[in-house]
Amino acid sequence: MDNARFADQLASGCSALGITVGPDVGPKLQRLMAELLKWNAKVNLTAITAPEEVLEKHFLDSLAVLPEVKGATSLLDLGAGAGFPGLPLKLELPEMGVTLVDTVGKKIAFIKAAAASLGLVGVRGLHARAEGKPETEGIPRAQVLIARAFMDLPDWLNLAPAYVEEGGRVVAMLGKQQTDAELQARAAERNLRVVSARSYRLPFSGAERQVAVFAKQ
Repeated sequence: MDNARFADQLASGCSALGITVGPDVGPKLQRLMAELLKWNAKVNLTAITAPEEVLEKHFLDSLAVLPEVKGATSLLDLGAGAGFPGLPLKLELPEMGVTLVDTVGKKIAFIKAAAASLGLVGVRGLHARAEGKPETEGIPRAQVLIARAFMDLPDWLNLAPAYVEEGGRVVAMLGKQQTDAELQARAAERNLRVVSARSYRLPFSGAERQVAVFAKQ
């Protein structure tokens, strides 16, 4: 994918999602893609390798939740994989501190290398397993906790509150749509409340997505 096509696809995708990104974000995402595909040729980081799919299913899918994340000073991405959604969100929100956690060492190695290559300050990659004990795991709490299809929603809502600062929020990026009643019930069982829920489609494939935000009661 050449530079012009990447820029056009990014602009078109952002427009379809109703979001905007700064002028420097596109070139940085291109560098992130080049780094991802270079690493992926040696160590398996992602099954998504076609540039158009990386742009849509990793980058645009990550940036789609900007409305739910904006304003946060710290973000914790659990089950970050190769850095999504944390790295693209950091590119658009450079003042936000971001910690990305995964159990797979090579993915954390990539996150660290990519952050260094892009000159990102305030990015931390942690090779750890989140089991609800942040102090012993060395995982910092954050204002916003986010995960993209990390685990089933009930399990996620059981785990998540331990990692959120007082007054913070939990963001769940879901593939499978949940009704308002289902979300309310899941939250109430865990002494959480639903702050917002929004459904959308990825701009090129039309894949369904939902983002739900929860807070402690």
